[in-house]
Amino acid sequence: MAVIQVNLVAVLVCSFITFILGALWYSPLLFAKKWVELIGKTDEELKQGANPMMYVMAFILGFMTNFALAFVINLSKVTIFYDGALVGAMCWIGFAGATSYTNQVIFVQRPSALWSIDSGYNLVSFMISGTILTLWK
Repeated sequence: MAVIQVNLVAVLVCSFITFILGALWYSPLLFAKKWVELIGKTDEELKQGANPMMYVMAFILGFMTNFALAFVINLSKVTIFYDGALVGAMCWIGFAGATSYTNQVIFVQRPSALWSIDSGYNLVSFMISGTILTLWK
């Protein structure tokens, strides 16, 4: 098996970008109001349950996701930005989107609209990271 090298700086930058995207995605500017309604909580309940470790873990898991995506992109040898976005989208469809829909909508029976908000964030994140990781090997 060939040795696949991953640009850790690019992975770290993608992790920051997707973390910031998440802050924007779940803000009142975009989907916060509908998302809070769909999860059945109030803003006050969310504020009471929030702690810094949640954000640390979210960043670490985002780093792991971006690392894996960088590995797949390097393995697939894509070099054009839109191919990187496509690899990101296909990874989302095959791994994140389908799995989360099965778990959250089919079995847990959460609303499809909630899945759409959460998975929409993941899809956009995968595509942005796929683009960056392709251009910045």
